Amino acid sequence: MYPLARTAEAARAVQLNQHVGKVGVLALAPEEGLGVEDRELRERVGEDRLRLFRQE
Repeated sequence: MYPLARTAEAARAVQLNQHVGKVGVLALAPEEGLGVEDRELRERVGEDRLRLFRQE
């Protein structure tokens, strides 16, 4: 996961195949986990879909 200011670095890592797994860029949030805040909407969409590319 990269902050918006490091987008070029993220793209370069993908270009050079230096990343492991998916590469994400936080575009409108200062940190992870701040996406959908509406609890009802989160339940309707489903955590599995919201965190589709996350490994925990």
